[in-house]
Amino acid sequence: MARAALRMSVRDVAAAAHVSPNTISRIEADHPANSSTLMALRNAFETAGVEFTNGDAPGVRLRARDDAKG
Repeated sequence: MARAALRMSVRDVAAAAHVSPNTISRIEADHPANSSTLMALRNAFETAGVEFTNGDAPGVRLRARDDAKG
């Protein structure tokens, strides 16, 4: 969902998270991943503008852009 929201390819995400494209493909196919890989992905997505949500509607959304920053 985060990758789709950002319109990033598997290769783009892999490069941003410093993992292989095969790792991304396996995770997207519901294969388990270690916690350090998941944290690297989360950091990459947050840097790219994704906000992870909790509560009644867990998921992801694009972070609101602060127009004052450009």
